[in-house]
Amino acid sequence: MSIAARIHGAGDLRVEPCTPARAANGEVDVDVAAVGICGSDLHYYKDGGIGGAVIESPFVPGHEFSARLTRDVESRGLLRGQLVAVDPATPCRDCEWCRAGHHNLCPSVVFLGAPPHDGALTPRLAVPEASLIALPDGMTAEEGAMLEPLGVCIHAMDLARPAVWDSVAVVGCGPIGLGVLQLLVLAGCREIVAIDPQAHRAARATTLGASASGTSIEAVADTTAGRGCDVVIEATNSPDGLRDAVAAARIGGRVVLVGIPDGDLYSPLPAAEARRRGLTLRFSRRMGEVYHRAVALVAAGRIDVTRLVTHRFALDEVPQAFAMHAEEADGLLKSMVTFIEP
Repeated sequence: MSIAARIHGAGDLRVEPCTPARAANGEVDVDVAAVGICGSDLHYYKDGGIGGAVIESPFVPGHEFSARLTRDVESRGLLRGQLVAVDPATPCRDCEWCRAGHHNLCPSVVFLGAPPHDGALTPRLAVPEASLIALPDGMTAEEGAMLEPLGVCIHAMDLARPAVWDSVAVVGCGPIGLGVLQLLVLAGCREIVAIDPQAHRAARATTLGASASGTSIEAVADTTAGRGCDVVIEATNSPDGLRDAVAAARIGGRVVLVGIPDGDLYSPLPAAEARRRGLTLRFSRRMGEVYHRAVALVAAGRIDVTRLVTHRFALDEVPQAFAMHAEEADGLLKSMVTFIEP
């Protein structure tokens, strides 16, 4: 018998006894080391679902995680006790979309930590051997857990295609927005304007390389003399995110939407604002085949994911952590649930 944090429905998260599933063929049991609390976890907690992914029975969230192997995995050349990250997504790899290279859009994907599939907020779980991501020596458990959100940031960058010397607006300075910001700095963007209604998040953006920051979308017009930015990357949980992103873009600009709005709905958008700008609009979901780049960026010290972690909790404190995130507590960016490593 073990314990797990389970979401039973909107606002109902309990730490309770559970019986860990045993590894089947092609799977391996892992001892969880660290788990990040993600914005999508919060949507399940606040709304009871995301679109068609609705909680019909209690499930264990947690898809950003690192773990230690409980046995050797010869097929991957990995050893018992080795620290690994785990890709939570297992696409079918046989549908039209997978064959076209869009594994992140597979309609039949099995995704750990999304209902009905249990995730990592429990000390031990079984994961596919093919999902294991080998980590270089010296990488920490928290860095390993942060590779999944960093992968989301890299995928958003691939869609946005910012060019050297572009101006870019980052709308939303949570962990995804701030991860994107660090990548934009590496990409050599000329001007990066970061927007978040929480002053501490906007201020953090400045320390990570933003040219300017503000708590309202008007800061983009102020910074760019009314022109708007070449590229806008939206990473909020606000229904106003789409409207704000359009307002931040220049004529002929590109907008990439990464965030998931509360209630799974965007606020009404005046069509003329987008049409008159002739905008290119892309929606980003999860990530493509980017883990190798995420590992390399962190291992080389080019991206410091640990600067985004502000709070740490034990497993029995997970209800408190989710409540703090739902209330958008001051000073909060990324919470990490840490386990005593075996």
